[in-house]
Amino acid sequence: MKELKCPKCGSVFAVDDADYAMIVNQVRTSEFHNELTTRTNELLRQRQTEIQTEKMKVAHDYEKRISDQELRISQLNGMIAKLNGTIENSKAQQQMAVMAEREKLSTEINKQQSHIATLQNQINTSNDAAKLRENQLKESYESQLKLMQEQLDSAKNFKARLSTKMVGESLEIHCSTEFNRVRTTMFPNAYFEKDNDARLGSKGDFIFRDFVDGIEYISIMFEMKNENDETATKHRNEDFFQKLDRDRNEKGCEYAVLVSLLEADNELYNGGIVDVSYRYPKMFVVRPQFFMPIISLLSQASRKSLEYKQQIAIMQQQNVDVTNFETQLNDFKEKFGRNYRLAAEKFQKAVDEIDKSIVHLQKIREALIGSVDNLRLANNKAEDLTIKKLVRKNPTMKAKFEALQTIESLESDE
Repeated sequence: MKELKCPKCGSVFAVDDADYAMIVNQVRTSEFHNELTTRTNELLRQRQTEIQTEKMKVAHDYEKRISDQELRISQLNGMIAKLNGTIENSKAQQQMAVMAEREKLSTEINKQQSHIATLQNQINTSNDAAKLRENQLKESYESQLKLMQEQLDSAKNFKARLSTKMVGESLEIHCSTEFNRVRTTMFPNAYFEKDNDARLGSKGDFIFRDFVDGIEYISIMFEMKNENDETATKHRNEDFFQKLDRDRNEKGCEYAVLVSLLEADNELYNGGIVDVSYRYPKMFVVRPQFFMPIISLLSQASRKSLEYKQQIAIMQQQNVDVTNFETQLNDFKEKFGRNYRLAAEKFQKAVDEIDKSIVHLQKIREALIGSVDNLRLANNKAEDLTIKKLVRKNPTMKAKFEALQTIESLESDE
């Protein structure tokens, strides 16, 4: 027999072993249920607290990551907008620079083309003036030839007149005297002297040189030949052409003139100034009365030739200037084109690099947006988390939760 004491009244009563065992079993079962209920409630509260804490942490992390990603996306959009603006500004500046350079080049080309046209007009004007002067010179020559023809006509009895004029004086003295009469007025800067330089083995009779501004523009080698009628051996003018040409070349003279009284009956030489350049270049044969006219004619021709040479040199220089300008212009065009191509290539490379950067940034943006999507899905999964899903593959916890539900059901029934 077992004795049991009532906790309320303190009475002691005896029970047999079977009743005692039943009472003990009831007590144990009640305590177990109470303990299980308490522990289950604590576990649920702890799990709910953990779940709530985890949800708050996930939500906070999600919001932070969303905020960071949105900030990053905003920064990337700003960078993309800035790069697009940089591209547009670069394109605009490049186009403006190219247009300005093209306008500058066009202006320079127009200016130089106008200069070329002006030079061409000057050349045409110079050519017209040269033709006019040539015609004037031709008329002057014709006038002088006419005058000399008149002088020739006035000396019909040439041989008789010479026989009186030249008796007692040499031809050289006569020519020297004729020149000295007009030296001061017609040839103030001229040199007219006897050729006394025989170092090369031969010498002429007289050398004439004249100057303009210190520049020699004409030189003549003279040879005087006189022969009396009584001379046994008669010479011809052409007998002296070779020696005269040699003397002219040795002394560096441009023209050669034979002043001759030889072949007095030869109408060719009596007709005036005879040009024998078909035998020797720039060689003439004249009678004494044409001594001064030949000097005057050759001097005027050489003066005009000097002017023509100077004008031709100026025109040649102008043509050289035009050619040099065209060469420089073409060189400038080539260099400008090369620099423009290089600048365009570099600009295109820069644009390509910027395009690559934009593509890269867009990929980063897409990756960030994808990350945001993944975070949203994770949040949705966290919110969708339930006890049922948690214990689906956990038999122990499933049994405890089922027991807890049974207890709650029994309590509700009571």
